[in-house]
Amino acid sequence: MNDTPSQTTAPLRIAVFVSGSGSNLQALIDAVEADELPGVEIALVISSRADAYGLQRALQHKLSAIHLPWTRKPQQAQAEARILALLSLFEIDLIVLAGWMRIFTPEFIAQFPRRMINLHPALLPDNGAETYTTSDGTIIPALRGLHVVERALEAGLPVTGSSVHYVIPEVDAGPVIARAEVAIRPDDSAETLHERLKQEEHRLVVEAVREIAQTKVTLR
Repeated sequence: MNDTPSQTTAPLRIAVFVSGSGSNLQALIDAVEADELPGVEIALVISSRADAYGLQRALQHKLSAIHLPWTRKPQQAQAEARILALLSLFEIDLIVLAGWMRIFTPEFIAQFPRRMINLHPALLPDNGAETYTTSDGTIIPALRGLHVVERALEAGLPVTGSSVHYVIPEVDAGPVIARAEVAIRPDDSAETLHERLKQEEHRLVVEAVREIAQTKVTLR
């Protein structure tokens, strides 16, 4: 008989950052509870807003959650310092920005190479280029930054989509992990298009976290 204790792989501990409804957080919670993300643990939820419904989702599922005030630029240094302390305390392996409406400083981001991912409601290219070539060969602009759903409609684009990418100091320019195209309908409004993009985001964020967890790379 072999008396050597069996070794188990430590779970991938993730921190989910939210600023609003937290629907992507809910997608991750549902996937974890349904055993669709084996080896993944949601260890912490951080919100930049006290009234973000994402906080309520976390508390309903008995997840550790905290609101960090960050509504003005002077609060950023203090907020980032507190976040660093929390990430260390909770032994976080991976940061998931899921509707997080704040931009971290390059110095903060540099501390988490390939350890921070973001959901973006547009199609991002693999190489940081200014355009993206769709599956049917259509070339569209790579929309980065804010209000990209509205900008896609204003530009009359035939297609947009959602992307999950690693965060680097350049905004929305990191390596893409997963993406999905979404056709823009003639009668689409920003609201209807947002809703269809969210459905893809819910699937993509789970897919991306699963892929990272399966690499079995020690991230801490």
